[in-house]
Amino acid sequence: DDQIERERASQHLPGGCCALAAIYLMGKFYVANAGDSRAIIIRNGEIIPMSREFTPETERQRLQFLALLRPELLGKEFTHLEFPRRIQPKELGKKMLYRDQNMNGWAYKKIEEDDLKFPLIFGEGKKARMMATIGVTRGLGDHDLKVFSSNIHIKPFLSCFPEVRVYDLTQYEHCPDDVLVLGTDGLWDVTNDKEVAGVVMEVLTSYEPNDPCRYTMVAQELVVRSRGVLKERGWRLANDKLGSGDDISVFVIPLGGPGNYT
Repeated sequence: DDQIERERASQHLPGGCCALAAIYLMGKFYVANAGDSRAIIIRNGEIIPMSREFTPETERQRLQFLALLRPELLGKEFTHLEFPRRIQPKELGKKMLYRDQNMNGWAYKKIEEDDLKFPLIFGEGKKARMMATIGVTRGLGDHDLKVFSSNIHIKPFLSCFPEVRVYDLTQYEHCPDDVLVLGTDGLWDVTNDKEVAGVVMEVLTSYEPNDPCRYTMVAQELVVRSRGVLKERGWRLANDKLGSGDDISVFVIPLGGPGNYT
């Protein structure tokens, strides 16, 4: 993240990205995630999560706590409190459900003038945005990113530190059908873990266990199915729902060596 900031100044390269990395060291996989990509291990048909997405919803309390400690970061435009919906001026003095950085549930408070500001986190699911700008809360870069038509910087709320999970390969006997799947949010937006595991098993069983291209074909099939087919009403999946409109990158990494099944 520091290197990206230096390049921004010296080479005028703006922008940022999420990061998902898998490193194999001495019999263990270390999976580090900073952003909204996802990694899962599929072992003997079982799904083992190796990351979690970092979004305004999943990191709500961290973001609210930072805003509470440093209210100047909100630029007098935002409130760190969360409400079920936008507060209207006519609701001043009335009671409304809210939650702060210490709360998992909701409580009532009397609406004050400050509560009319735009909430730090607004929206649900993929539509959730921090400061009405960005839908991911960890990543690299974005040092110049600001709230639209303002001088409020987003970067203080974006963490470049990944969450790391460890998987010990020496604890299990892995077969050639056991894999680690890494994918960007373009895959997971329209395809859940169970569906991915189904595609993995479907494609792998159509190839010989020692065929090295079988894993590439799984990744290709996951991308194709998540994008869908172009029809009159846009890209559509097999169930006629909208296909992914985001970038889709997929890696499928075997955990077991080549060989024959017993």
